[in-house]
Amino acid sequence: MKRLLALDTSSDACSVALMLGDEIVEDFRIEPRRHTHLLLPMVEQMLANAGLTLSTLDGIAFGRGPGSFAGIRIATGAAQGLALAADLPLIPISTLSALAYGELKISPESQVLAILDARMDEVYWSVCKSSEGGGVTCIQDERVSAPGAVSLSSNSQPVIATGTGLVYVDQFPEQTRNLLQSKNEKCYPRAANMLPLAAIKLRQGLTATPEEAQPVYLRDHVAWKKKDHQ
Repeated sequence: MKRLLALDTSSDACSVALMLGDEIVEDFRIEPRRHTHLLLPMVEQMLANAGLTLSTLDGIAFGRGPGSFAGIRIATGAAQGLALAADLPLIPISTLSALAYGELKISPESQVLAILDARMDEVYWSVCKSSEGGGVTCIQDERVSAPGAVSLSSNSQPVIATGTGLVYVDQFPEQTRNLLQSKNEKCYPRAANMLPLAAIKLRQGLTATPEEAQPVYLRDHVAWKKKDHQ
């Protein structure tokens, strides 16, 4: 029985989830700017409730981005520290893939536009579909752009759109808006949706050491800081 822990703090949501074989339990909270204080106590409580310790796990997954710069660093740093303490492999998971998985597990034949508010009038986005074995494949690479650059293939099937980036939907190109089958802007990346993807990567040996695990920002950090100071 695989035992995996997942952490995500890439958005206003903070979530911790645990996979025990076929069962997944999650602690999910919308707590902006409190991730640093909440994350490790949530992990401790989750393990205590399951009667587990870090050393009894098979690996730790974390939301590696894109998303909030500070949030991604919090999850990455916490995962690195926990993995070092228990000598566990890390499994970095795309926050956009996790966002898409939430829809694909319900509508596996669909394509999903996973899109997050990147602030500064930009969005992080990708188009995803189900892959063999229940995983997620990005058919349009992850990118950061202005909402007006969110383009879908002209021969694309109708797309389910999900994520906080949909606050900019009125700025999408008309062709993109016309292809949106449904929209849910209140969705966030969740640790629970990272666990099935992490289990697949663990079986495939696609893990990282704490030293190798890195955040994925998509946006130039220096540019962010300059804009922030302005």
